[in-house]
Amino acid sequence: MEHLCLSCHKKLEGRIDKLFCSPYCKTSFHYLKNKSKAKTRFQKVDEQLKRNRTVLKHFHKVGMTTILKEELLAKGFNPNYFTNYWKNKTNDVYLFCYEYGFLLLKDGVKEKYLIVDWQEYMTYSK
Repeated sequence: MEHLCLSCHKKLEGRIDKLFCSPYCKTSFHYLKNKSKAKTRFQKVDEQLKRNRTVLKHFHKVGMTTILKEELLAKGFNPNYFTNYWKNKTNDVYLFCYEYGFLLLKDGVKEKYLIVDWQEYMTYSK
C-alpha cells in the first residue's frame, strides 16, 4: 500500500508510520489545521491587547500625545482591553496597555485620548 504525505500528497519513503515527507510539510499541515480552528477567548484578548499596544506606539512618539478617539478606533484600537490602570492625585484613571497609558479627554463635542508612557512613580508600593 502506498503512503502519501498528509500535506503535499507526495509518495512517502522510509518508515511505514511516516506521515510527512519533510519538516516543512509537517509544520505547514499543523499550521493550516490550527488556523482553521476557532480562536479561544485567550487568543482573542491577547490579539486585541497586542493590537492596542501597536496602535498606541504608532501614535505616541515622546512624552504626552493627544489624539482624536476616532483616529485610534479607526486603527483597530479598543479601549475596553487594557493590562492595568493608574489613578493620579486628581482621581483621573489612566488605563494602560503594557507601557502605554491612555486617558479619555472630552473637549466639547470631540473625544480625545491622552497617551503617556508608564513611569516608575506609577508603581504602587504597598
